[in-house]
Amino acid sequence: MSEQGRGSAGTIGVVVVLCLMVQLGCSNAATYRVGDSGGWSFNTDSWPNGKQFRAGDVLLFNYDPKLHNVVAVDKGGYSSCTTPKGAKVFKSGKDQIRLGRGQNYFICNFPGHCQSGMKIAINAV
Repeated sequence: MSEQGRGSAGTIGVVVVLCLMVQLGCSNAATYRVGDSGGWSFNTDSWPNGKQFRAGDVLLFNYDPKLHNVVAVDKGGYSSCTTPKGAKVFKSGKDQIRLGRGQNYFICNFPGHCQSGMKIAINAV
């Protein structure tokens, strides 16, 4: 009987360690304030340059919701500054968006804003 008890304790220990590893893996996500102290504004398109993003990282978009929004778009929407049908529009002024693996594109679709550099393209590995 005592050997069964040791086996169960060992199994529980392994499960606890695996759970901790999973939690630590999730907690490694970084949070980025888009535009840094200037927030989500014009000429933000170069803001991602030199940064390393990972899937699961969170982007904080801070802006005045009366003046701007954030739209998650595809590559075509990013390039042409248009909002594809069904695109997710964020408009709280304090949006938190988790990056998916691969290319992530965001624009402001207020007239002229995307064309004035209020857009970002981020590749998350």
